[in-house]
Amino acid sequence: MRTYFLGLFPALVPALLLGACATKNDASDGTSASASASASASAGDSGDDGSGDGNSGADGNSGASGQDGSSDGGSDGGSSGNADGTTGGGITAGFIQDPDGGGANIECDIWGQDCAEGEKCMPWANDGGGSWNATRCSPLDPNPAQPGDACTVEGSGVSGIDNCDLGSMCWDVDPETNMGTCVAFCMGTEAAPVCEDPNTTCTIANEGVLILCLPNCDPLLQDCDEGQACYPVDDSFVCGPDVSGEMGTFGDACEFINVCDPGLYCANAATVPDCGGSSGCCSAFCDMSDPDATMNCPGNAGGQECVAWFAEGQAPPGFENVGACAIPM
Repeated sequence: MRTYFLGLFPALVPALLLGACATKNDASDGTSASASASASASAGDSGDDGSGDGNSGADGNSGASGQDGSSDGGSDGGSSGNADGTTGGGITAGFIQDPDGGGANIECDIWGQDCAEGEKCMPWANDGGGSWNATRCSPLDPNPAQPGDACTVEGSGVSGIDNCDLGSMCWDVDPETNMGTCVAFCMGTEAAPVCEDPNTTCTIANEGVLILCLPNCDPLLQDCDEGQACYPVDDSFVCGPDVSGEMGTFGDACEFINVCDPGLYCANAATVPDCGGSSGCCSAFCDMSDPDATMNCPGNAGGQECVAWFAEGQAPPGFENVGACAIPM
C-alpha cells in the first residue's frame, strides 16, 4: 500500500487547516465564497508539507474553510501544510513544509536543471524523513524512462534517485516494490509555470522543491485512476495517491491533503462538527446544483451547509457547482 502523503498545498485551498491550507482564490469576503480554502492538506499555518509560503490568495475569509488563508496569490503552484510525519499509519513520503519557517535545502535549481552533464536536479529528503525537503544533483539514467512510463527508485520514493528522464521524477512509488510512474516537472518559471500536457496542472509544493504536472480531475466525479483521489490544488483539482487507509471518513482528523477518502477533503477543524483534530477533519464535497445538497451533508445536523468552493464568479468553467460541506464562518 502506498503511504506517500501530500501535505498541504497552501495555495490551493485558502483556509482549510487552521491556516494551513490556503487558496489563492481566497479573495472573497463572502461566507460561502472560497470553499477551496478548506481543501488543503496539512495543519500548521503555512503547512509543513507544501511548497510556497503556504499563504493563500487574498485576505478575504473563505467560507468553507473558515480561515482567512493567505497566499501570495502568485502563480506558483500550491504549497503544503504542516505535518509531523505521522498520520494514521506513518508516512513514507509526502509534501511537507517546515512549520517553524525553515527553508528547503536547495543544492541545485529544479527549474533550471543546472547540474553537470549526466546528472539531473531532483527533490529528495535529506533528513532521512518521508517528505521532500531539498534538491540534489542525481545520476541521470543512460536509458531513462519517459513521463507516463513505469519507473523505479533507489532506496525509497524520496531518495532523489530514479530512472526517469531529465525534467521528471518517479511518482506514486510503491514502497514494497520501489516502482512508480514518471511524472513531468513543470516548465517555465515559478512565477509562470507551464505544463506541456493540457490535461495536467502545475503543482508546486514543499517550499518549491516539488514542481509536478499532475492530472486534472473533477472532485464531484472523483475521476482519477484507481488508488488515487481528486484533491484541491490552487484554483484546480489534481489526482494524487489516496493514503487514507482505514481512516479518512467524515470527521476523522487529518493533517495531510490525501488522508481523506475519495470525495472528501481535509477541512478546517472549525467547519466540521465535533472535529477532534488539531489541524482539521475530513469533510465532504457537495454539488451546489443539488437542491438537497445541504441536507445531504454528513454534518448537517451540526450546522454544516453546502458552501460554494469558489468565490462568486471565480469558478473555472465546469466547476461552478463544486461545493464543500462546512459550517459557514
